[in-house]
Amino acid sequence: MPLLAFVINFSIPAKWNKVSGWASTIAILISCVLSVFVFAKVWNSNHIVHQQQLWFTIGNTKIYTGILLNNLSVLMLLLVSLIAMPVHIYSTAYMKGDENLSRYFAYLSFFCFSMLALVVVDNLILFYIFWELVGFSSYLLIGFWFTRDKAVQANKKAFIMNRIGDIGLLTAIIILFSQYHTFDITQLFADKGLIAQSVIKNGLWVAPLGSLPSIWQYIACGGIFLAVAAKSAQFPLHTWLPDAMEGPTSVSALIHAATMVAAGVFLLGRVYPLFNGLELTILAIIGCFTAFMAATIALTQNDLKRILAYSTISQLGFMIMAMGIGAYASSLFHLVTHAFFKCLLFLVAGIVIHQMAHIKDDNAMDIDPQNINNMGGLRKKLPFTFIATVIGGLALIGLPLTSGYLSKDSILIQSFEWSEGRNGVFKLIPIFALLTTWLTAFYVTRLIVKVFFGELRMLHGKPDIKLHIKDGGWQYKLPLVLLAIGCLFPLFSVNPLLYEQAWLFKGFAINGGLEREDVYHTLIPAGVNILSIIVIYVAYTIYVKRKTNIFPQEGFLYRLSFKEWYFDKIYNKVIVKPVLTLSTASFWFDREVIDGFISLLVKTGIILSKLSAWVDHHIIDGFLNLLVAIVEAISNFARKFQGGKVQYYLFSMLVIILALFILKIVF
Repeated sequence: MPLLAFVINFSIPAKWNKVSGWASTIAILISCVLSVFVFAKVWNSNHIVHQQQLWFTIGNTKIYTGILLNNLSVLMLLLVSLIAMPVHIYSTAYMKGDENLSRYFAYLSFFCFSMLALVVVDNLILFYIFWELVGFSSYLLIGFWFTRDKAVQANKKAFIMNRIGDIGLLTAIIILFSQYHTFDITQLFADKGLIAQSVIKNGLWVAPLGSLPSIWQYIACGGIFLAVAAKSAQFPLHTWLPDAMEGPTSVSALIHAATMVAAGVFLLGRVYPLFNGLELTILAIIGCFTAFMAATIALTQNDLKRILAYSTISQLGFMIMAMGIGAYASSLFHLVTHAFFKCLLFLVAGIVIHQMAHIKDDNAMDIDPQNINNMGGLRKKLPFTFIATVIGGLALIGLPLTSGYLSKDSILIQSFEWSEGRNGVFKLIPIFALLTTWLTAFYVTRLIVKVFFGELRMLHGKPDIKLHIKDGGWQYKLPLVLLAIGCLFPLFSVNPLLYEQAWLFKGFAINGGLEREDVYHTLIPAGVNILSIIVIYVAYTIYVKRKTNIFPQEGFLYRLSFKEWYFDKIYNKVIVKPVLTLSTASFWFDREVIDGFISLLVKTGIILSKLSAWVDHHIIDGFLNLLVAIVEAISNFARKFQGGKVQYYLFSMLVIILALFILKIVF
């Protein structure tokens, strides 16, 4: 359906711009309804749908193509369409008046098509094709406003960094095919609740076709991690995601919730049995570091969308860490809950930025409408938006009665269980996960307080400012309501405190879930949430009551956070500048040496050709002309002997005889 909408939007004339939005919205609505139907038929029913047909043959190798619908597929199918639907409705209002509206919805529909196809294909070739199309679609959407230089730079950065990951994925696919001679996911992997019958060793699923040789195992898994790190913005390939905020906010909502960044976690879910214990531990370390690092950066950022972008990176780090510690079900659980509250927060950000832009235009002000330092007190003007923000923020923090509490609670508990019996280094992972949770509580509170509490800071010194702002119509409010419902616990569990009873968790957990057997199941949730509430109060005190400021905007730690750990600066110095220097040197070498040598050859050829022309004209042609002249002279001379005068003949004979006589006498 989104593919059909894509074709329609590129076919309709420009004057039918308004039709394009509803064409895409109706298409994704139908997809959503059909996804619900498919989900109801397949989820936990032991009825895995796997249809194939022969695609092509190379030698004796037959490549089949088809669809694979299992728990993971139908969950993602439903999630993508459920998140995309409110984004489409929101976009009909948010993008209203844009002269390229049909192009926007064409790109958006193609993006959804690519992601929906990605989650249902059954072989790695098609997976790679749609993996590339997801990246290409995001490139088009991030740079939608291509007249802005920042948007162009952002989509190029995203595209190039994702190509690095794509090289890794392609390498892994080639290795798997060379080892197992198949691209079929069902033949490559078997796992409980995902594809087929499980083979479990030490609590982990294993590939049924045998193990890869060690060197190829590490290269393949390294390639897959590169792909995951690029798509899901994990260290060290995370820096493209904050810059991707240059696209429309509705696009940011879709990219950060259930499409682009979710594709990396989905890939891990698809090939999870491939990873061994060491590789999973590396995943856990990198995921934990990414979560902590991104949370520290979000503390000091002032751009509203950039704070949410680093929040996304941090939450994705939680998901990757969960995969690494064996909390497979919890990782996917958090992927789903995160999609709802992060999409909600981005749509809210879009409304706030839109209204700030109205204030800026109405009063001819020179301000950044995305800078939270210019905001404040908006809860009085945007009450509906404020309530939605609070619901999304509480879910992001992970407080009780929210869906975020259930999924994050499960990850934190299992991280401590995983660290039991391991040495001190590995015990740092759950500790840093806890710190990340509290940092999240602080920067979310800071964001909400700075945007919605106090007084509108742009009013300072300008009492006559015009404030014609509001929450917006139903196209803004309905998506917020739908997403806010998904941020609350009843959608996932009847018990707001026990993640084991969540239907989504049970669908992926080994043996249906975990039993509460140790103190972690009580101590961790209580300790995390009590301290989170304290952190919220401290942040509120700092930014509303302004009684104290324990975080002065100076010093190394502040600069480290504000400058985003200097990653972009380091990459520019270590990678970008050397590459540019090399390219400049290569250009000089090509222009001066290669082109110079070619030019020398050309000049030499021209000189030789001129010399050849001179020789041909003056020597070759001159010699021939000389021969002609000699022959002509001889012939003219000989012709005189045949003049018809007898006395001339006698005279000639006498001369010849005399000459012969003289020659005889002399010689």
